[in-house]
Formats: sequence, structure tokens, C-alpha cells
Amino acid sequence: MKLPVIVGGLAFVSTLGVAGLALAQSSGPIQSLRGADLDETRPAASNYQHLEGREVRNYRQQPPLIPHSMEQYQVDLRTNQCLSCHDWTNAGERGAPTLSMTHYLDRDGNQLDKVAGTRWFCSQCHVPQANAPALVENEFQPSNVSR
Repeated sequence: MKLPVIVGGLAFVSTLGVAGLALAQSSGPIQSLRGADLDETRPAASNYQHLEGREVRNYRQQPPLIPHSMEQYQVDLRTNQCLSCHDWTNAGERGAPTLSMTHYLDRDGNQLDKVAGTRWFCSQCHVPQANAPALVENEFQPSNVSR
């Protein structure tokens, strides 16, 4: 009794596999999202100039943009060069903005004397501001309440 069910199931699955393969082959060649053949070498996008000065935030609690280049900054598991200016112990003498106190809270909300591991990699939230075109169309309108 089990053998006919297993054979029927295998026949059904193999039929679906062949049909799927035929459909995939008939859909045409693979198309690249970047508008070029897959094996074609394209030049990298040009670098854009960093914008100096602080940009206005578009919504409440938006991470501030970085108003300077980060090209030579080392941020890894052991070193975070952003903290040489922005840690609360250095910011005053360097004239840099201090990190928000939320950066010194651990997952449980306990206050720490050093930056929490969950906030260590600055560029996961903060990005350098640059005069670059938008990658996709954006119709975002900032809230008047957040300004």
C-alpha cells in the first residue's frame, strides 16, 4: 500500500521539477539590475564630495549624518576611532558633539561608563553626508512636528 503512494509522489515531484525547469528556460536570458551584461566590466561610480556642516534631521530620532570623511577611520572589534573625538571624555576638548546617552546603555537599560557593544559600530546607523544623487525615487516628506 505504501509503495504505490511513494511512487506516485515521486512521479508528481519529478513532473513538477521538469515543468519548472522548462518554464525557467523559456523566460529568457538573465537580466542584470545594473543594466549591463553579467560579464561586462563597468566603472565604479564616481566619488561624491562630502558636505560640510550639519544637515537638518528629517524626523525625530533620526541618527545624525556624519559631516566629515570617514575614509581613514578604523572601526573594528577592538578599535573605534570615532570615540577619540565623540566619547563624552573627549568631546569637550575636541569641540565635537557628544554621543547620546543612549549609546551608554546596555540591552537591559543599565548605564555604562563606556559605549555599549550594541552601539559600537557607528556606521550601522550613521552615514557620511555627501552630495550624491538618490539611488531610488523618494517622496518622503518630513513631519512638521519633528523640527
